Amino acid sequence: MSKKINSKIELNVTLDENRVPEKLHWTAQDGGVTNEEAKAMMLSVWDSKAQESLRIDLWTKDMPVDEMKVFFHQTLVSMSDTFYRATQDEKMTATMKDFCDYFAEKLELNK
Repeated sequence: MSKKINSKIELNVTLDENRVPEKLHWTAQDGGVTNEEAKAMMLSVWDSKAQESLRIDLWTKDMPVDEMKVFFHQTLVSMSDTFYRATQDEKMTATMKDFCDYFAEKLELNK
């Protein structure tokens, strides 16, 4: 029987008095990340019983809007890549990539 290994990813959120995120830090020791600061995060998990995704989307109050646009674009591109790895669906992946290009063009991210 093979030995099971547990890996831990830790998220720490500092909130202001109105419970708005001021600081985000994350640790993933297996990935060599220790208490790194971030300005935004998106976490999705699949609830198989309810057949729905559950999400946590957080960003600090000092996250610049221009950086948020880039963050969203890069997240969409990454989701396209992940979708392909998970499904091998080339046609839909190409459609998703086309949307990513459109998104970047409309937000003028390629300048």
